[in-house]
Amino acid sequence: MFQCSNREPRQRHGFVARIASACLATVLIWLSSSAHPLARKAPGKPAKAQSKIDSRLEQVLREGGSARVIVRAKQAKQSAIKQRLTARGRSTKKDLESIDAFTAEVGAADVGALAADPDVISVSTDAKVTSFGDLAGTPGSEADTLTEVLGTDHLDLTGDRIGIAVLDSGLHRANDLDGARTDKFWDFLEDGKSHAFDDYGHGTHVGGVITGSGKHSPVKRWGRNKKELRELALYRGIAPKARVLSFKVLDEFGVGYTSQVIEALEFVSANQEKLKIDIVNLSLGHPILEPADTDPLVLAVEAAVRSGLIVVVSAGNNGRNPETGEVGYAGITSPGNAPSAITVGAYDPHGTVSRADDTIPDYSSRGPSWYDGFAKPDIVAPGHAVVSAAAPDGTLFRSYPQRRVFDKDGKPNYFRLSGTSMATAVTSGAIALMLERHRDAFGDDVRLSPNVVKALLQFTALPIDGYDGLTQGTGALNPTGIVEVAGLIDSSAPARSWWLTDAPSRTTVLGGVSYSWAQTIVWGNTVVWGNTIAVNQPAWAVAIMWGTTSLWSTTVVWGNNVVWESPQVWCRTIVWGNHAIGTSDGSAIMWGTTDLLAPDTVVWGDLRR
Repeated sequence: MFQCSNREPRQRHGFVARIASACLATVLIWLSSSAHPLARKAPGKPAKAQSKIDSRLEQVLREGGSARVIVRAKQAKQSAIKQRLTARGRSTKKDLESIDAFTAEVGAADVGALAADPDVISVSTDAKVTSFGDLAGTPGSEADTLTEVLGTDHLDLTGDRIGIAVLDSGLHRANDLDGARTDKFWDFLEDGKSHAFDDYGHGTHVGGVITGSGKHSPVKRWGRNKKELRELALYRGIAPKARVLSFKVLDEFGVGYTSQVIEALEFVSANQEKLKIDIVNLSLGHPILEPADTDPLVLAVEAAVRSGLIVVVSAGNNGRNPETGEVGYAGITSPGNAPSAITVGAYDPHGTVSRADDTIPDYSSRGPSWYDGFAKPDIVAPGHAVVSAAAPDGTLFRSYPQRRVFDKDGKPNYFRLSGTSMATAVTSGAIALMLERHRDAFGDDVRLSPNVVKALLQFTALPIDGYDGLTQGTGALNPTGIVEVAGLIDSSAPARSWWLTDAPSRTTVLGGVSYSWAQTIVWGNTVVWGNTIAVNQPAWAVAIMWGTTSLWSTTVVWGNNVVWESPQVWCRTIVWGNHAIGTSDGSAIMWGTTDLLAPDTVVWGDLRR
């Protein structure tokens, strides 16, 4: 269990002062490199050995019942385990090769037998995953378009030649998404169809945020005369010429199973060269039920990143207790806890280019991740009251008429959603612009690794005043910054050599105001700054898992002691316990509480999505 420090804040000198100026300095608390946050021995109780089963299956074991499970086996032992399950009257279903696992439907007794089987590495719930579009958000302002707010309308980039796999509820080919750039569709639900469709609507909205043409959108015009007249589609996507490939893993209610997402990830990884896929967008997730190193969805995401894919995932919409309205921490969902993934929270730009009025909605999940204490999210992006293409046959469109938005002809062909799902899509679109800029500068055969992309997103982020690093990561997405640096990095340079062709500006001008970059990277439990991005570091290699080891010459490793200015605030506002997040049906987030909690902490009950 985490402990709060109530000692007087200690004065920071030298290198600590440098980090104090960054957004993470005021909030991060880390354990020593030899321990994980929730693995610390609680006072008066012995440390518990890590179980082979997740928290939901522990409940099945105690209370009985059945469950869909994902069984991970030791090398060459899958067949033997399956035979033993067959002998117990159980049948296995799908093989998940990327994580050496298979799925099955089992009862409580089978869970116990699998947990005791020496050939089994772990048994996990084949958990239900859901999308992260928040329908409780306020309508929001449309004073400026999303592309204006981000500054992407000035970049002269469209995401051309970049492929983005969207694993979601499908795609409705109409309105802004009727072109050849959204012509690929696969259905990974058990009753799959071959033609593109979206019976929920979330996937279409996400696809539109990324690559919507905006051709049916109302147009914003300004200028003193016809020669100076400028037009901008209000609801154009971030990267309108990027290719969106749709993989249906969520049903008409926005729900699917972890195994279906993993199957789709495996297909994308195996076919990324053939289908020319660069980015994977996962605007979905489930409560964290176990540590990251046994979580099947996290393992599948890590495998996808190691294959060279840039995986962008939602932080989750679990930042707020809907009953009390309180904001809390540790609401990150899986696979947002995947170390190598780019985990995105949401912020509200309030329809202005200015960063002075930016706020982070209460629903955006704060870090750290449950069990492991990873610092998440990595960044935040616009996700509040985002208008995008609608799927008129989808459940969302039918159920929430007040969310419909009219096109230039007065037809309700758009839809408004808030959430970290939308922020994730915005980030995927911005990365497409980044990759396009890099390829324009250095050619299609020279690629940026997923670790480089993640590092540049963090390094160029624009910190939002008033929010800590477990709320905003290193700051707000800065497309202008990542595009600038991407055009300077010659990734064909030898390892450990200087690879910048020029010095980056380290500031971005938006609306006539200059904003400083975060210039900070959080690598596991180390904070890295300085000339980190200037050299082709060993850490940038595709095979390196984010945060697995310290490879830096200039780092701060956070120990057990708190180094922020007001630790008492932390103690009053963050709930730390030793219970896993999640319930048996996946419909709630359980904020852990124990009798060992410090008296000045806040205890929550169920946090329903």
